[in-house]
Amino acid sequence: MPEVVIAKPRQVPANGKFNKNAARQVRVAGKIPAVVYGAGHESVAVEVDPKQILRILHSESGHNTIFDVDIAGQGVAKAMIVDWQYEPIRDSLLHIDLKRIDLAKRLRVKIPVHALGEPQGVKLQGGLHEAITREIEIECLPDEIPEEFTVDVSPLMIGQSIRASEVPLTGSMKLVSAPESVISHVVALKAEAEPAAAEGAAPAAAAEPEVIKKGKKDEEGAAPAEEKKGKK
Repeated sequence: MPEVVIAKPRQVPANGKFNKNAARQVRVAGKIPAVVYGAGHESVAVEVDPKQILRILHSESGHNTIFDVDIAGQGVAKAMIVDWQYEPIRDSLLHIDLKRIDLAKRLRVKIPVHALGEPQGVKLQGGLHEAITREIEIECLPDEIPEEFTVDVSPLMIGQSIRASEVPLTGSMKLVSAPESVISHVVALKAEAEPAAAEGAAPAAAAEPEVIKKGKKDEEGAAPAEEKKGKK
């Protein structure tokens, strides 16, 4: 059975604003502030149990999980987690945005892509396998959202790649990401020494591969994702 998140409407402060102080009081009481919006209904400021939200975020389907949110006095609705913020030091939840879901309408979601197998270009040619894109965006009906995609990279030789257009889609799924986006490829791994200027000159060192690290969002915001215009 799907998780049922109990959401209690927050009392509007005397000044009519849900500021950081009001949010802090909610967290001190063991809850976290949240906003529920979408599906033609007005936004509702609520407080929820962080343990329930963490169970959803840590599940196999993660933030793409569709669950029931029970808002006291307003009934039960299908919803998804569309935005969340962590406190950077304690790594605890600060705030979440929940979006009501209409099961009859298509929506856009980002799905992880995992590579299976060892490329022939690595085993036979000594190449290097690189995972370039770890997720793709698709559009589909809510009840057809997959937990992940897998692609078989074992046939890849040096110079060959798998692109987003080759990820197998089923049912109502439609690719939103650029079709030519590289998911995974195999490249040559060899260091070519520069010609020596004189006898006994040392060869040039192999270039170090560039490593790109992705930062983690840690800002708190109480506005729903649709109003931010920065989230999906």
